[in-house]
Amino acid sequence: MRENNNKIWDVIIIGGGASGMMAGSIASSCGKSVLIIDKNKSLGEKLKITGGGRCNITNNEPDLHKFLKIYGDGAPFLYSPFSIFGVKDTFNYFESRGLSLVTQARNRVFPVTEKASDVYEVILKDLKKNNVSIKSNCVVKKINTNNNLIESVETDSGLFYSKSFILATGGMSHPETGSTGDGFKWLKNMGHSVRNPTPNIVPLAVSDTWVKNLAGVSLSFMKITFFLEGKKQFSKLGKILFTHFGLSGPLILNSSRNIALLLEKGDVKAYIDAYPDTNEGKLEESIIKTFDANKNKTLRTVFKDIAPEGTAKAIEEIDLSIDFNMKVHSITKDDRKKIVRLLKALPISVTHLMGYERSVVADGGVSLKEIDMKTMSSKLYKNLFITGDLIDINRNSGGYSLQICWTTGYIAGISA
Repeated sequence: MRENNNKIWDVIIIGGGASGMMAGSIASSCGKSVLIIDKNKSLGEKLKITGGGRCNITNNEPDLHKFLKIYGDGAPFLYSPFSIFGVKDTFNYFESRGLSLVTQARNRVFPVTEKASDVYEVILKDLKKNNVSIKSNCVVKKINTNNNLIESVETDSGLFYSKSFILATGGMSHPETGSTGDGFKWLKNMGHSVRNPTPNIVPLAVSDTWVKNLAGVSLSFMKITFFLEGKKQFSKLGKILFTHFGLSGPLILNSSRNIALLLEKGDVKAYIDAYPDTNEGKLEESIIKTFDANKNKTLRTVFKDIAPEGTAKAIEEIDLSIDFNMKVHSITKDDRKKIVRLLKALPISVTHLMGYERSVVADGGVSLKEIDMKTMSSKLYKNLFITGDLIDINRNSGGYSLQICWTTGYIAGISA
């Protein structure tokens, strides 16, 4: 039903994700009338699935310089906003509202309950307490401007007017949650410089059958090295998750941007070192001891004690020149060295990055030079404030992405 709505709101927020909800919470707590317009049935659709439903709220890295370095070229722009609302403020916001937080491995911060829905409920409760109006299932068609000001938004439910507008529609990751790039389109139409988004923090697709046969297996301490056209590029150490399409896990997700740049230049291969703390000589000594204790068993039986847990059967498929049916006492020195080299360099052929539907974050967005980072206001439109994934800031998984949402959402809310 279309509305002839002549009310002039203090603040209209387009998009009810993490940054939009935070902005609504803060603006309304200042006594302003706030309307959140969202095209989904309910707010926070992406927030509810963040971190596999556990919600990695922020990262508790104590050194601000190290923290901001994660954002690459965006770091110099972020000192000011983080001095206004940083990690400690995120802790204070949620814990003062009854949600206890816990810091886990790699300084990742989660609600003690490990339920993303609890994070959502805390902010929703704040919105309700402050009488924020929510217009869900409402699609914005057009943003109307005049003399470098936004006057109204045109929706499938009518026109809505406001003194200030916060654009918080999110980027392009997880389009099923409503992040379909609408904000980028509107900002471009208004004259902003917008770098086209690409999937970022995203799993890798590979062509190797042995990898796909390990779907669901997670290995905690692996070293993976990437090569471009046979030349070594970089190595990473950490947790790798095997999937039905390829590789995922924090180590892979946080390397995906660099891998994307390599894929643009040529053929990319990777090798997993299953024993990064052990050189080939020491690994061979360990294997010889295992063989000596099991001389009359088949290699297939013994290999389960040599390969990382749960991987033996899949790794067998890689080198078909090794006969896994032979007795251990018949294994030649050459075969033994083949096994050592294999475990130190499990081969992978990278084909591409997965798309937006599996991306934790999509990069791209409005140039940082076109936003006043002390207020999150557009330098082209005085009453427009821009938040979250709409801003061109690269980030890693591990709580860094949501912290940008909390910081920019808070500042936009207090400024608008």
